[in-house]
Amino acid sequence: MVPPLSYNIRSLYVRRRMTALAIAVIALVVAVLVVLIAMADGFRTALRATGSTANAIVTQRGSNSELTSSIGRDSAQALTDDPRIAHDENDRALASPELITVASLRRKDGKDVNTTVRGVSPMAFEVHNRITVADGRNFRPGLDEVIVGRRVLQRMDGMAIGRSLTLQRRDWKIVGVFDAAGSAFESEIWGDADVIGPAFNREGYQSMTLRMRDPSQIGALDTDLAHNPRLHLQAIEERRYYEDQSGAVAGQLVGLASFVAIVMGIGAVFGAMNTMYALVAARTREIGTLRALGFPRAVILTTFVLESIFLAIVGGAIGCLIAWPANGISSATGGPNFSEVAFAFHVSGTSLAVAMGFALTMGIAGGVLPALRAARIPITAALRDP
Repeated sequence: MVPPLSYNIRSLYVRRRMTALAIAVIALVVAVLVVLIAMADGFRTALRATGSTANAIVTQRGSNSELTSSIGRDSAQALTDDPRIAHDENDRALASPELITVASLRRKDGKDVNTTVRGVSPMAFEVHNRITVADGRNFRPGLDEVIVGRRVLQRMDGMAIGRSLTLQRRDWKIVGVFDAAGSAFESEIWGDADVIGPAFNREGYQSMTLRMRDPSQIGALDTDLAHNPRLHLQAIEERRYYEDQSGAVAGQLVGLASFVAIVMGIGAVFGAMNTMYALVAARTREIGTLRALGFPRAVILTTFVLESIFLAIVGGAIGCLIAWPANGISSATGGPNFSEVAFAFHVSGTSLAVAMGFALTMGIAGGVLPALRAARIPITAALRDP
């Protein structure tokens, strides 16, 4: 014999103030958890979108970022001649030697941050085929012209097509804005490598991005580079390279989300537990009546645990709804090359499922002990309760 579900719902409604408090606490914890996970997912997604599985990125062996890498021009030419690299219709190797440096720029909020400045050749737009100039035009080789990523335009002060940007005491004309499918490239400034290099006193390049004829040959290319002491370079799939670059920061954000969720979750469990204990105390006579009618202790225990789970589900769902508007919110954090990477929060189905699972855990943890107490109340003591 099991009490009807309507009994549990009516009981929670009668004591709606305590019910609302428990739901509010769980909803707050879930909302914070979803937002923090969305932040980590957004950053990881931005860097993952930066790479392509068809490309290999070559850097100096042992370097942990493009900025700390160095590739000489002779080495770059040797890489370009590798037969495993794809060619365009004009038989030009789809290889993009790139120079990376950073410049301190002022955000619209007045804070100075490092921004990646990337020197490229026209071939970069063939190799990175998701880069499109959305407004204005592309820079002309040999001139002090740059194009800025969409995120740079949105976040940095003084960014507009036609305006000048001062880098290394030289004025660079902003001639266009480019989109990069939401990737970390949108947080960069691009110009001609042959002009940016001398301006920043840089020789050679920091990385090379290669479009492979067969992406499965990236491992073989890396093996050949490892056995060539003259080059001292390494090759890795471009998407995996940027995913690895996101690991430390994304891990920190996930760690922060876990820590905050655990701390707040403990508080929420105690809050739910107090609420359920209060419900048990207020319904002692009801519990005695149910026992007198023949309902076993296991049924009483299950009834109260189900009420706690119901509170958790409602609170979790409300928390997810509260956090949902965070999807797409723009933020930024430190990324590869010691520069700021802007990204959009990404509320995914996985993050919502994790949050709901955490809510259920809080509900079960907060309901078991009060339910055990309710199930153990002697019938005579319960019926004598005023």
